[in-house]
Amino acid sequence: MKNLPDQILKLKMYFRVLMLVAGLCMLAVLIPRSTATSALTISIVNNGGNEILHFYLSPADNDDWGPDQLNETPISPGATRTLEASWNQSTVKLVAEDQDGCFLSTTVAASGNPVWTINSETVRDCGR
Repeated sequence: MKNLPDQILKLKMYFRVLMLVAGLCMLAVLIPRSTATSALTISIVNNGGNEILHFYLSPADNDDWGPDQLNETPISPGATRTLEASWNQSTVKLVAEDQDGCFLSTTVAASGNPVWTINSETVRDCGR
């Protein structure tokens, strides 16, 4: 039979290693993951018949819209507006509100230079 003090020493060592591993696991959970922000150049081409009064960015999976990106300068029919934005997710929902109070939206990859062309076939949500 092994010496009791040696067994106690080994148990203490195993316990310390176990506590170290548990501590490292806790740190991995608690330390926020990197949220790299992508620089986007978004072009909105308004080939529809209505003026676009407001434009918002939202996470793709919800409707938590950010502030209006147009700064009270609408996009007229036939016009194109290019906006610079920063985004920290892989996709971004683009939401436009037209002069009739209807909302139009699409989801694009949050990289490079996405272009959204709004036309007469773009689905409008007018709350009806």
